[in-house]
Amino acid sequence: MAKIHVSATVNGDAVDFLCDPEQTLLDVLRDELEFNGAKEGCGTGDCGACSVTLDGRLVCACLIPGAEVQGKTIETIEGMADGEVLHPLQRKFIEHAALQCGICTPGLLIAARALLERNPDPTETEVRYWLAGNLCRCTGYHKIVEAVLDAAEEMRT
Repeated sequence: MAKIHVSATVNGDAVDFLCDPEQTLLDVLRDELEFNGAKEGCGTGDCGACSVTLDGRLVCACLIPGAEVQGKTIETIEGMADGEVLHPLQRKFIEHAALQCGICTPGLLIAARALLERNPDPTETEVRYWLAGNLCRCTGYHKIVEAVLDAAEEMRT
């Protein structure tokens, strides 16, 4: 099968890549572009470990064909910090010990950022609802929710 040429923007940078028609965006990010933050947890869109934003919309990269991102903008965990300066969500995850094994952390951070971009003052219930598509087997979610709410407060001030 012939590879498809795709041009897109990842974390603010223009990228070009060749992909097989059956490759997912997650495969392209990890295998072709070497953005390894998004993880494959399930391959079916159920766990959220591969969460990225595609043209500002939160998606599971394991469900998006890589060839379908032509001309689109993708944001991954690698683009969240500003150089060495961590995003407030990243700092608050560390401060609240809201991570353990790390498999789910990139997806949770991307999902939390997408929430705060849409709603800078969410309730605890809204945070829990928004993050419901991201599964974590280690933390129990309480510290994650606290970290998101704390980051939201900091970002508003």
